[in-house]
Amino acid sequence: MLSRTADHLYWMSRYIERAENLARMLQVNVRTSLLPRAADEVDRSWAGTLAIIGQLEAYRERCGPVSPDRVVKFLAFEADNPGSIVSNLRLARENARAVRGTLTSELWETLNSTWLDLTGRPRGDLTTDGLIDFLEWVKLRSHLARGVTLGTMLRDEGFDFTRIGTFLERADNTARILDVQFRVLAPDGIRASTAVDYYRYTALLFSVSAFEIYRKVYRDRITPERVAELLLLRADTPRSLHRCVAEIDQHLQSVANAQSGETLRRAGELHALLRYGRIDLIVEEGFHEFLADFLDRVADLGRRIARDFLASTVS
Repeated sequence: MLSRTADHLYWMSRYIERAENLARMLQVNVRTSLLPRAADEVDRSWAGTLAIIGQLEAYRERCGPVSPDRVVKFLAFEADNPGSIVSNLRLARENARAVRGTLTSELWETLNSTWLDLTGRPRGDLTTDGLIDFLEWVKLRSHLARGVTLGTMLRDEGFDFTRIGTFLERADNTARILDVQFRVLAPDGIRASTAVDYYRYTALLFSVSAFEIYRKVYRDRITPERVAELLLLRADTPRSLHRCVAEIDQHLQSVANAQSGETLRRAGELHALLRYGRIDLIVEEGFHEFLADFLDRVADLGRRIARDFLASTVS
């Protein structure tokens, strides 16, 4: 496959997934903001969200002090912010249009209609319910795009690069969501949280579509350590770090070339770390430190994939 075609498919899927994960991150912040909390604690939570996705400095340059309403507008609707939901959906469509002949007509129509629908949606001041409805719509359109991809694309290299982009982005964003939320929910360490805030951990699980999965797996009360185990180490959880890295490893092996040996080795090493990891040891060594190391490894994989297979190194 031409590296430019692979590049467009890879970034198309990353931008779709990024838009969805931004929606998830905003949604969990909106829901937890409705719980009884001090105003400065709410603002710190939103600042932490901006910081972990690398947009705090850009936000302050454009919008000044952190406030929930301004953060929502900046991350969801700001067309001049290349990291907003609106910008990510636009970039997904532009990458899809560049390789329209490679996509199935159903996938192109899904992405194109998503953008057209978005341009007609209100972007002004929304009520909390209106904002949550918008974020649910973003998630639904992302689900639809993935479903059409799985249901219509030939299982060739184009499909592999599309899936690599999806799971690399998902791994990065799931780790960021966990890091942000556990810093707020368990600032002194997971085991130090003796009284679990049921509603906040429930909101976290809902943000990654894992609440019902948690109930099926553990059938007991929600504890921080089990939430961490579910979203880090369980391969049967669709958005867990383990599941994401397993998919990346699998699809990288399918597109391996003469120069990608080290990239495959590092992907396999990260897969093994999660496959054989133990949550008690991760907590003992430092949960936030583990996530920071994971994010560094995922970023390194992204750079290596761009170097080994793609036409550009845009991020």
